[in-house]
Amino acid sequence: MNQTTLTISSKNYSSWSLRGWLMMKMSGIAFEEIAVPADSADARAELLLLSPSIRVPCLEHDGVTVWDTLAIGEYLNEIAPKAHLLPTNQVQRAHCRAICGEMHSGFSALRSSMPMNLKAQFKDFKIWSKARMDIDRILEIWTHCLTLYQGPFLFGKTPTLADAMYAPVVTRFLTYGIALEPLIQSYCQHIINLPAMQEWKAAAINEPEDIDELEMEF
Repeated sequence: MNQTTLTISSKNYSSWSLRGWLMMKMSGIAFEEIAVPADSADARAELLLLSPSIRVPCLEHDGVTVWDTLAIGEYLNEIAPKAHLLPTNQVQRAHCRAICGEMHSGFSALRSSMPMNLKAQFKDFKIWSKARMDIDRILEIWTHCLTLYQGPFLFGKTPTLADAMYAPVVTRFLTYGIALEPLIQSYCQHIINLPAMQEWKAAAINEPEDIDELEMEF
């Protein structure tokens, strides 16, 4: 039987690696991590948003290679249906896919001006106007989902692909000290408290590599 592996880059900086890794953890499928060194050209291109085609994370399973984060999520939902990575209800499933797609293709101002950095804590961070628009839209999505599906996760009582896709945003809000309403604060805490998130964060804090371009305060 072929070994299942997930190739990732920096746990401190790589939001896409975190998304794919959380999806794997949620699926319940055992896997081995393969780490791309943070100082490699491909890893730096991904982390600094310079790569035209993000190849991290990359899943290898039973001879199949899947390298796009959304594709990894959809694939895992098919091979591990009991994990309910997507809602079982058709309408909710479409809603989940829609907001996952919005995260996948949008919010470029937030990503570029507020890089994921679990080690850092910035005070009085200046938020660019376009990044503020991204933040407001994300808060709108979260508030709607948490109200409609009654939490504590975006689609109810258990985390889905949507929570994995937005988990790096939760870390960004904490890193950059974004003021949040109680409903959103509670959601963020539920994400941070996930055992998988705690495991990832501990590894990120102990990661030796720092990238100067992602350590500066804009």
